[in-house]
Amino acid sequence: MRRRRVRRRDRFHDARRFQRYPGCPVLPQTRPMIPAPALLTSADGTFTLTTSSGVTAPPELADPVARFVEDVELDGGLALTGSAGITVELAPVDDVPPAAGLRADGDEGADERYGLEVAATGVRVWGPTPEGVHRGLTSLRQLISAHLQDGAAVLPAARIVDGPRFAWRGLSLDVVRTFHTPDEVRRVIDMLALYKLNVLHLHLTDDQGWRVEVPSRPALTDVAAKGALGDRPGGYYTRDELAELVAYAAERYVTVVPEIDMPGHTSAVFTAYPELAPAELRTIELGNGTSIPLNALEPGRPETWTFVEDVLDAVIPQFPQSAYVHIGGDETWGMSDEDHVTFVEKAAGLVRDRGKKVVGWQEIARATLGSEDVVQFWLDLDIDKMGENPDAPTPPEELLPVLADALRKAKYDAPKALEQGAKLIVSPVTWLYFDRPHADTSTDAEQDKARERLGLEFYGAASIEHGVSWDPVDSLPGIESADQIAGVEAAIWCETITGPEDLELLLLPRLPGAAEKAWSHHTDTNWPEYATRLAQQSPAWRNRSWTWLQSVEVDWI
Repeated sequence: MRRRRVRRRDRFHDARRFQRYPGCPVLPQTRPMIPAPALLTSADGTFTLTTSSGVTAPPELADPVARFVEDVELDGGLALTGSAGITVELAPVDDVPPAAGLRADGDEGADERYGLEVAATGVRVWGPTPEGVHRGLTSLRQLISAHLQDGAAVLPAARIVDGPRFAWRGLSLDVVRTFHTPDEVRRVIDMLALYKLNVLHLHLTDDQGWRVEVPSRPALTDVAAKGALGDRPGGYYTRDELAELVAYAAERYVTVVPEIDMPGHTSAVFTAYPELAPAELRTIELGNGTSIPLNALEPGRPETWTFVEDVLDAVIPQFPQSAYVHIGGDETWGMSDEDHVTFVEKAAGLVRDRGKKVVGWQEIARATLGSEDVVQFWLDLDIDKMGENPDAPTPPEELLPVLADALRKAKYDAPKALEQGAKLIVSPVTWLYFDRPHADTSTDAEQDKARERLGLEFYGAASIEHGVSWDPVDSLPGIESADQIAGVEAAIWCETITGPEDLELLLLPRLPGAAEKAWSHHTDTNWPEYATRLAQQSPAWRNRSWTWLQSVEVDWI
């Protein structure tokens, strides 16, 4: 009964909605597209794109068309040098409901819906906005790449009408434990764009380092940015580099959201400015040469808030497209509940005073929130089942009570957020933490070696199939409707990642699965059908020199 009730509230999942549109199937027919489109109708015939083909479009669509032409050549080497074959235009799309949730750029009038039609006479792509047209051209990119052979793409005739289920679809990227250069981040942005993900959440600060310039606090980059995890090289993004990254993302309709993690995860801050640190610094040794700090910025000290305001005033202008600032708020182990609440409420107020909206990890729900605030739900681990993974390492005895206390409190975070009218970004560890080990073996022996060291054993290994075997509404306790969800966001943490190949090996082929769950209106993903679509992504990945786990469970092309 619950599933039927949820799906009615989701406005699209009742098969009767599909039956209003003659010829549209309830489930998508197999096409080499991820995410699966909402409505797809096959037809007889084909259309062939060659180097003599081109795109006809009005001037206002010049930018997304130019990006499409460039990407098609990068995906598979097909240079569309002609002037006909593909027609692109602005036109309404009404057959798919608007997206639920919130946009990271705050654009309430945005519309990403699109139509795509392949007929014997040519290809037509349309949408109500340039962004919608861009999404349609992205689907066409995938079709071209999968059907490309001997310099031509023979596209089967079909009509597709599509749009996102959720407005916020993203990836949280840890650039602290391992510093990823601007070029490496651009590669990640390209991956997001290919799968219609529209948010890059940059985790810019943590215990191991600081990655963003604050001119009034030069030691943050002169001192705190020098390191990363262990002996990895540090670094930071200059203002010019960040401006270029933000612009690069915006050209691909991706919004970059900054995270300044506080009041915990601030060891790097204390290294740069010891006067901000607590009088007594405490840590828990993990027995493997690493430790967990139990220290945080103290809300009762005026210098704390001078620092926070300096940081916000410097960081916010560097991310003009983002309507949100992520304030962290997680894992403030060793901090009293009262101090945590005091800090979150004051920090959130400072963000709002600067014209931005607040997003934070789920622990911020323990404070008083506003209805426009967003809570990122991640801790779906059940403390009563933590011992069920016999292969997981046992935490140090000193850490056990800290973890137990954190997990007990976490059970109430999502309900508290929803009670206050806040929406949730769904980022559950179980399905969307990509720093889990890969369970699938690889056809490549070197990848299998890397697989043994990549990912945190604590979480247990996960298969590629596992990543699409859930639903953001139906699979999470306490969530009754898509209307409670701001969006869906995966996360990649870099404790075990030493460089770009490691990063990509954990991101791919998981990232398309996250996009499937965030975009597609089809809640029940059929693994064999999805694996077929996934396999057909590999030619583009190979041409772009992206690294991906070549799972033996997928028949890669």
